[in-house]
Amino acid sequence: MSQADSHSHAADHPYHMVTPSPWPIVGALGAGTLAAGAVLYMHDVTPWLIPVGFGLVLLTMFLWWRDVVREATFEGHHTPIVQIGLRYGMALFIASEVMFFAAFFWAYFNASLYPTEATGFQWPPVGVEVFDPFGVPLLNTLILLLSGCTVTWAHHELRKGNQRGTVQGLIVTVLLGVLFTSLQAYEYAHAAFGFTEGIYPSTFFMATGFHGFHVIIGTLFLTVCLFRAARGDFTPDHHFGFEAAAWYWHFVDVVWLFLFSCVYLWGS
Repeated sequence: MSQADSHSHAADHPYHMVTPSPWPIVGALGAGTLAAGAVLYMHDVTPWLIPVGFGLVLLTMFLWWRDVVREATFEGHHTPIVQIGLRYGMALFIASEVMFFAAFFWAYFNASLYPTEATGFQWPPVGVEVFDPFGVPLLNTLILLLSGCTVTWAHHELRKGNQRGTVQGLIVTVLLGVLFTSLQAYEYAHAAFGFTEGIYPSTFFMATGFHGFHVIIGTLFLTVCLFRAARGDFTPDHHFGFEAAAWYWHFVDVVWLFLFSCVYLWGS
């Protein structure tokens, strides 16, 4: 089939026939290497697999995003019908993330609602000095809620075709995300308990730590959107990449509200 025939055939339908890509297998290898490296590190075997796996994951993210941006912005493959499929995919991904966090909440509620002899038949366990919820946790709650407002502001400006307002809103959102992560790192550094010192520290660090990891990922998503918005990639009717990042950020906000209410407030 000639190149002209191929282009003619591609125009007969509104769907995107994805070309073969090496990034799924490279990403899988990177994630597997990172997971194996983390296990080996926790067993005092070697720390060197972690940076290798992390580097492969970052490389996959950069190159795969680059290809998707080309397909969407410059090659015109993301038609309205394709965007509907992408929205369904993002919604299902967030649903899977909900179940991911449900496991940590389940562990926390199981330990807190039915305290055993190991915890002194009370929650928080005997001898555990918990964080003051009205200190750094409350400040971080306000920061995340404000960041949800600023990313919504950026979205509204984008829908109006105001590139400058979009960039400003994203800059503020990214800075708030970095501030949240910095304050959580400060909180961890001043924790009165360690990860392996019982069920409370384990569930606390797993739930809040994975949330913090999602904040970092969301901040990276929004940073990519910031550069794309400044470059003019988004238009009022073609900006799914931004919408996906905004949905993810709002999900992070909601999870933190549950964490603040259940782990910090009720757990104090």
